[in-house]
Amino acid sequence: MTYKMTPKHPSESLTILTDLVLPSETNPLNNLFGGELLARMDRAASIAAGRHSRRITVTASVNHVAFNRAIPLGSVVNVEAKVSRAFKSSMEIFIDVWVEDRQSGNRTKANEAIYTFVAVDDTGRPVEVPQIIPETELEKQRFDAALRRKQLSLVLAGKMTPHEATELKAIFL
Repeated sequence: MTYKMTPKHPSESLTILTDLVLPSETNPLNNLFGGELLARMDRAASIAAGRHSRRITVTASVNHVAFNRAIPLGSVVNVEAKVSRAFKSSMEIFIDVWVEDRQSGNRTKANEAIYTFVAVDDTGRPVEVPQIIPETELEKQRFDAALRRKQLSLVLAGKMTPHEATELKAIFL
């Protein structure tokens, strides 16, 4: 028996991890190690994917990471993750990383990333996830772009022909 899953909004998966950059997490320039930031982003994305799917989730890929700004020792770091689009069993998670000034409270975007997670059952087999209904303009942009990224990934992996990648063709034709 199959049942129809109720679609969800990206805001329902929003996950915010806030932490300090400690000395043991920095490189010789006293900036946060990139690998430490990747781990924080992976944890936030995992929680967001789990909130959306209410299942066990596993990292399928790290699709994009931009280290645009160094994050210095002592900084307050906010890692914000939410599902940007859901496919059959996979979910694209968009992550924004903010550095918060401890005196003023002003936030500056430091980095961003896009991860893909897959929902699985207790045996590790992929399971279906609810679809996403974007609400804000940014959520709609990220939702639309997610399909282009997925098609590009499938073409590059040889799992889809360029002719079948309708969203990509629409950009160029």
